[in-house]
Amino acid sequence: MIGRLLADADLKRAILTGILRRNPTINFKHAGQVPLEGLPDPIVLAIAANEDRVLVSHDVNTLPGHFSEFVRGRSSPGLVLIPQQLPVGAAIESLLILCEVCGMHELENRICLIPSLLIYQTLEGN
Repeated sequence: MIGRLLADADLKRAILTGILRRNPTINFKHAGQVPLEGLPDPIVLAIAANEDRVLVSHDVNTLPGHFSEFVRGRSSPGLVLIPQQLPVGAAIESLLILCEVCGMHELENRICLIPSLLIYQTLEGN
């Protein structure tokens, strides 16, 4: 089970709230607790990695490229991307399923795109 997540500053608060309401055993830290607002993507990725948390974000445009670059130099617990237009309920359901079915290290150095739950590798040989 994936039990440690970090919400990027752009993640809808309703997703985080819904996850914690449905499964309070998930340790889902919100961006304000760090704080992440205004930090560049590589710094956010480093914070998530340092705290051993999977980063959850709506940033499907720039974050994948920064993530690929990041994992060339060091390990990451993983990245979950949720398109902004996905309804909150669908995002919550998909993220709960992902947390339940994936082991702690199954997303390591990988990106998961919700709602497809497609996990793809970012480095050759991983």
